[in-house]
Amino acid sequence: MGLVIAKLVLRNPRKPDLQAVEVDALADTGSVHLCIPVHVQLQLGLEETDKKEATLADGSRKLVPYVGPVELRFKNRVGFAGALVLGDQVLLGAIPMEDMDLVVIPMTRTVDVNPSSPNIALTVVK
Repeated sequence: MGLVIAKLVLRNPRKPDLQAVEVDALADTGSVHLCIPVHVQLQLGLEETDKKEATLADGSRKLVPYVGPVELRFKNRVGFAGALVLGDQVLLGAIPMEDMDLVVIPMTRTVDVNPSSPNIALTVVK
């Protein structure tokens, strides 16, 4: 299918005086978490709250910082997530995509709001 990129705005809700950061995030439905590079962590002033052992695509494991909360905005959607600090670009995993009710459109290789619920994010709580 190819790479799918989504424009996101990331913000630290604990430090509203800091400017938000607009990023091109790689949408990865096979990944679980939001991942951010160190420079984004520093720009947003996100403090490490824990460490997590992450299994990478090649099967190796790495101990990485876990930071948050991070406010994510995409079109008319907003979500909050913790983030793993690793890699060289923002990676948008399944948890924040589900939280904001976003879908990948394979034909256009884009991310968009769920067409079944265009005005407000739909979630299942049962």
